Amino acid sequence: MQPILYTIIKQQSLHELLETFYQCIGLPIQVLDENGEVLDTFGESHSYCKIFKKFLPPPESCIKLHSNASKLAMSLGETYIFACHSNLNHIVFPLVNNNLLLGSILAGPFLMDTPDSLLLSDIASKYDIPTVNILEMYEEASSLPSFEPSKVTYISRMLYYMCSGLVTDSKNQFVLNHNKLSQQSRINESIQMYKANHMVNKKAYPYEKEKALITKLKTGDTEKSKALLNDLLGYVFFAEGNNLEVVKTRAMELSSLLSRAAIEGGATSDSILKINNQFLMDLQDINTLDNLCYKLQETIDVFTECMFNYLPSKSNEITKKAIRYISKNFSRPLTLEEVAGHVHLNPSYFSTLFKQSTGSSFKEYLNMVRIEESKRLLSNTDYSIIDIALATGFEDQSYFSKVFKKYTGLTPKQYR
Repeated sequence: MQPILYTIIKQQSLHELLETFYQCIGLPIQVLDENGEVLDTFGESHSYCKIFKKFLPPPESCIKLHSNASKLAMSLGETYIFACHSNLNHIVFPLVNNNLLLGSILAGPFLMDTPDSLLLSDIASKYDIPTVNILEMYEEASSLPSFEPSKVTYISRMLYYMCSGLVTDSKNQFVLNHNKLSQQSRINESIQMYKANHMVNKKAYPYEKEKALITKLKTGDTEKSKALLNDLLGYVFFAEGNNLEVVKTRAMELSSLLSRAAIEGGATSDSILKINNQFLMDLQDINTLDNLCYKLQETIDVFTECMFNYLPSKSNEITKKAIRYISKNFSRPLTLEEVAGHVHLNPSYFSTLFKQSTGSSFKEYLNMVRIEESKRLLSNTDYSIIDIALATGFEDQSYFSKVFKKYTGLTPKQYR
């Protein structure tokens, strides 16, 4: 019966890949099926391994170890470098289709240091290998392939580039798993930071980071937006624990918050509404915390794309630059002339270009940004209305109240 791997990838293609790798690197390489069984190989089995396998108990077989390493590589989302039972190193790359492990590519064994007595002393005692056989293994170890750790990194990278395109879904799943793992790592770092800081009150939600997230989203800084999102998620886990339903509630609140920020950043309201509705629908089918966190992170990318990529190409960069400048400076007196100067355009031409790109005049857009920030301050602080007016760039309380009611239908006092 044909292995499932060969129904997805041509056997000849894999054979030629192995041959190319072996001829270039001189490192034995194999194709394994989903259970760790060898399907194809280039490079002879080393004498060191042949001696050692005589003393390896069946439950600790190489096949089982290679299979487990392949599964771990798939979950990690990257090539996996590991040491086998006999302290020799290997690199494994998983071949995945629709999140199903079809098999893997295994390169090795090799050393990353000169063989010495320490390499074998632990093995001898663990597997009860007679001295005569240990001496044989020590003698054979000198002919094992050996690479500096830095070179191993490059070999691992080469294996990734050679193999990642073999199965289209393999590369996509690989990247997805890697991104999820990276995000969870950053969230865990945030959780540990909050746990270590005994001054942090679990009931005191970090609104300042939420504000910073909105600012970064509006300026199109997706990397810092994601970093702040992961920090906020870390706080939610710290304060609420790993309760999926509670985190889903927080996720809905964050999605709503990001939706408003995206619209204020220039995205069309109908597109953002569709995205937010789709997120809420997807939320119902999410049953793990890592998928939930990653879905939120993906939403930041989509919102940012809606804010900037819909703009006419000719004015795209100019408008993005202006929006970023407004987001950073809205809290002080800001004029059309100043922003036009920042993007090196005539004020009249800039005004027309900005209106065409965003659908709002410069003054309307500036007021929308200021009102949104004032709404946040009214909801989450005890600052006086006059202080909030001044903090968001308005010259006096009367004008602030007039503009606030125009955009919200309420006075600042009623809103609070």
